[in-house]
Order: sequence, then C-alpha cells, then structure tokens
Amino acid sequence: MPSRKSTEASRAGRKLAAALDAFAIDPAGCVCADLGSNAGGFVQVLLERGALRVYAVERGYGVIDYRLRRDPRVVVRERSDALSVFLPEPVDLVTIDVGWTRQERILPAAARLLKPEGRIVSLVKPHYEGEAAQLDGGVLRPRHLPAVLDHVRRTVAGLPVTILGEFESPLRGHGGNVEYLWLMRPR
Repeated sequence: MPSRKSTEASRAGRKLAAALDAFAIDPAGCVCADLGSNAGGFVQVLLERGALRVYAVERGYGVIDYRLRRDPRVVVRERSDALSVFLPEPVDLVTIDVGWTRQERILPAAARLLKPEGRIVSLVKPHYEGEAAQLDGGVLRPRHLPAVLDHVRRTVAGLPVTILGEFESPLRGHGGNVEYLWLMRPR
C-alpha cells in the first residue's frame, strides 16, 4: 500500500507509463485488462490515461489499492488466475505484470482476451524466465541476460502473438533485476 504522501498505487505504474509513451499506445476510451494487478500500479496509469474500463485480475485478495477498487471504471477480479480468467467482453489492451509465471504461459491467455486488433504490453522479467543456476540470490547474472531474452523471443515466436517492440524498463525489478516491456499483437 502506498504511503499517505504517495499518490502512486505502486511504482510499477511508472514502468507501464514509460512503455505506453515509448510505444505510442493511448488507452483513452479503451477497455483494458491488467493481469497480475497487485496494488494496481498499471491499473492506475490506464485510468489516468483515459481507459473506459479496466478489469483488474489478481490471484491475491485485498491487495488492490482502495482508491482503485472504489473507482467505477475498475472491475476487480480478485482470487482469479490470469491463466484461466474469462471476461464478459473482449478487450482492446492487456497489460501484464506477473511473477513466477513465464511469458510462454501468460501470453496465450492474454491473447484470448483481446479483440482481433488489440495489443498486449507485458513486463518481461528475465529472472523468472531463466533457470535457477543462472541466478544469484534471485538476481539474473548479467552474462545470462542475452541468452535468456533470446530464449524468450524464440518461445514467443511459437505463440499466437507477434512482438512489435521491446523497451527496457526505466526502473529495475527486485534486487536490481533488469526488466523489459514488450508490445505484442495477436496473430
């Protein structure tokens, strides 16, 4: 939960904001789904940028910022597994920030939620994509980063999505891990 002085639901929102700018994605008037909402940093950015509605999908319970859960544009789907969630309507944009779930598992689920012309912006966390031997205290060793990213790209190439762009997150993840935001569309 943010401190009283903070207006951010979480620092994750800054990652998405930077990616939306880099990819020239405008969620104004869009119906969106955020997979792995947690406190709602991505949800908050989507709302601030004019999203019509955001489905906040979160496996946990009670973690989404109270300010967001009160917003009538937010449809909270707590205790919901993003891999199997169904929504009452197809969405224009899916945003993803999940831990412990690899892109090869979450992207097909995200693509299933989209309109044919929809887009996905996913926070790719190489430290969750690599093998345990490539980590040092939960941090991916820098020498393994290129190989892990190449592996993820090859894996994604076999999924029902196409990578349109990649952007290094301006903020590091847990322990200083380098993270990326990828823009994708369904195939």
